[in-house]
Amino acid sequence: MSQLVVVARFSFPHEAHIARSMLESEGVPAFVADEHTVNMQWLYSNAIGGVRLLAPNGHAKRAIELLQQDNSDTLCEVLAEEYPDTADACPDCGSTEIEPYTQGKKAAFVVFLLLGFPLFFYKHGLRCRHCGCFWRT
Repeated sequence: MSQLVVVARFSFPHEAHIARSMLESEGVPAFVADEHTVNMQWLYSNAIGGVRLLAPNGHAKRAIELLQQDNSDTLCEVLAEEYPDTADACPDCGSTEIEPYTQGKKAAFVVFLLLGFPLFFYKHGLRCRHCGCFWRT
């Protein structure tokens, strides 16, 4: 068997396993090292260089190329095809000019200043920039 080479390093074992699965799906053998050390004492992760993803020397170049690919646009296309009715649009006017918004944030801050402890009565959601409609996600 050829020598194993480090092709990537990760802070957490689950990240390394996702990358390993992707490499194996492309026919590149890969192995995860130091995952148990990080699982037992995660503060050691940076000290030991993280969780290592290893590949045989003959497959290392291909593994690095695969790991450097950005497939985020493909994911967005697949999600849009699978869930077409989840496109973000205002339920009142249908506008797509929406933004994340926290309703009641100012009042919660004032209560915190006056009473000295927080009262969490705000709501996270989306707000339409066109008509001002707020809805929870």
